[in-house]
Amino acid sequence: VLTPVGTISVFGFKTPIPYPFCAERTGYLVTDLDVAMKSARAHGADVVVDTFPDPIGRDAIVRWPGGVNMQLYWHNEPPHYDALQTVPENRVYVSPQSASKLARDFVAFSHGKIVSDVRRAPGIEIGRPNDTYRRIRIESGFGKMTVLATDGHLPYPFGREMTGYEVADLAATLKQAEAAGVTVLVPPFASDGRDAALVQFPGGYVAEIHARSK
Repeated sequence: VLTPVGTISVFGFKTPIPYPFCAERTGYLVTDLDVAMKSARAHGADVVVDTFPDPIGRDAIVRWPGGVNMQLYWHNEPPHYDALQTVPENRVYVSPQSASKLARDFVAFSHGKIVSDVRRAPGIEIGRPNDTYRRIRIESGFGKMTVLATDGHLPYPFGREMTGYEVADLAATLKQAEAAGVTVLVPPFASDGRDAALVQFPGGYVAEIHARSK
């Protein structure tokens, strides 16, 4: 499913879902899967599912420090997608012990950079307004990643969202979403220069949606 603010893959299994599929937090398209797998191994990733063919290419699943499962895939024919209006963020929840290693290893793998590392980020961002937590923002050719290092005491639905989508107008987007059957689980709140909310789509998919504060 292609949208101006991000792409999602929807899988409708007619059989029980084989392990560990459905546990991966995101999937990244690469230009050479063998090179990507070699690099992932060299930079600390475990190979959970080694490369295998699919009808249009090849796939694999790797696991980064902190238990972050990620699909890497390659297409026989390079796809051509319209450019995104905004770049979504992959939202990854890990323990404080794993955060630094995950960030270091993934930045090395992706040739990215750490944009910010806030040791006492506002807890309202994880549903705990009276507390703080560590937040690391990463940018690379794969897009954006936000690493949220917490003690795991997360009020629902925080921790269940896998992606944060940036929109131009949060209020208008939420109104449009609700009209389409989307449930707003966490109403808009302001933090770190953005207004954000958490929503649930039919089928149970939970996502964060945010806009830059005006």
